[in-house]
Amino acid sequence: METRQAWIKGLKGGIPIALGYLSVSFTFGMMASSQGIPASVAVVISLTNLTSAGQFAALPLMVASASLFEMALTQFMINLRYALMSLSLAQKVKPDMSRRERMWISFGITDEIFALAMAQEGLLSTAYFSGLMLLPIVGWTLGTLLGAIMGTSLPADIRSAMGIAIYAMFLAILLPPARKHIAIRKVIILAAGFSCILALTYEWMPISSGFAIILCTLIGAGYGAWRYPVKEESS
Repeated sequence: METRQAWIKGLKGGIPIALGYLSVSFTFGMMASSQGIPASVAVVISLTNLTSAGQFAALPLMVASASLFEMALTQFMINLRYALMSLSLAQKVKPDMSRRERMWISFGITDEIFALAMAQEGLLSTAYFSGLMLLPIVGWTLGTLLGAIMGTSLPADIRSAMGIAIYAMFLAILLPPARKHIAIRKVIILAAGFSCILALTYEWMPISSGFAIILCTLIGAGYGAWRYPVKEESS
């Protein structure tokens, strides 16, 4: 009974996340379809990855037939935060959770699922995480399918407008903390400025989109770590 209640609690918590994923993944499916990627392939990508930024960054690399090394390195840099989230969540799960169950949970970790799970009181069970992950996974995959199938039939103006949905989502994530912390503002401005420089100098110094993301990430994060290090609390 306790397991069922935990699963239902997680399921209810995943409803708003699933609704948000549905709209963003619709854009991904639409963009994948416009790049010539079959709907079935786009659905498999979403079902097995669950990473918005990583998937959107992978699209131009796939279309450009980038090397597997560039693809892997780009995804590693973009999705490195999930490893840090997993370390934090490891302190929130019940100690008797098996390795197989931990691997299952690690598959479904996203920014929103991590935030909601960390906000819960006490240790969390596999049942809770399974319920929490179910609808977001379905929403992300279903949105991709609908976008891939219906995207090409939408008017061009609507397709263009939805194409910037992912950027609006990123701005919604970045702007609130950037308004509070000057360190975050400087890191964002530095990374964005360097990205503009790479775009303007592409004809003289062509760098693929994947390596451009890697360079901007390293420069921005490196500056932030050097200029604004987090001090350890003394015990």
